[in-house]
Amino acid sequence: MTTLAKARFAQIVLPRFDEGYRLARWLTGSPTDAEDVMQEACLKAYRAIENFAEGNARAWFLTIVRNVAYSWLQRHRPAKLVSLEDISLEARHEIETGGVMVSAVPTPEDLLLAKQRSAELHGAVETLPLHLRETLVLREFHGLSYREIATICNVPIGTVMSRLAKARQSLLSHLKETEH
Repeated sequence: MTTLAKARFAQIVLPRFDEGYRLARWLTGSPTDAEDVMQEACLKAYRAIENFAEGNARAWFLTIVRNVAYSWLQRHRPAKLVSLEDISLEARHEIETGGVMVSAVPTPEDLLLAKQRSAELHGAVETLPLHLRETLVLREFHGLSYREIATICNVPIGTVMSRLAKARQSLLSHLKETEH
């Protein structure tokens, strides 16, 4: 590789490394597996850096991470079959208005409860099917637009919106179950 390629890699990929790792961590569910994915993703990005045309570098690199993560999961994990149902009007309203996610006045007890809820939410996110989890993580944790997610996942924007709704409904149901 040329010195120019090394400089482009440092400029384009390295600032996004942590974000790529977080995505890989969410998709694989394991820090060790995420490291393996990131190593392979960085190698692919390094080899392709000279062909990268100026554009959305963040989406370009996260697409590489996502594709490598899926390939890695196919090689190392058995597939899971998941059946999904459409969300009810009542649940849709709760999602849109905040439902159980409305915040309270932060007291020490509230902070402790919030920490517990955060752990529950993290656990609930990890139980989501991979395609829903990746869409939710890209939107809520990485702040990507629907269009960017659609580009990264190579799906229509409507599919992104549907996946987000299903993921949020599943999280809401899971959180309600843990309250009882």
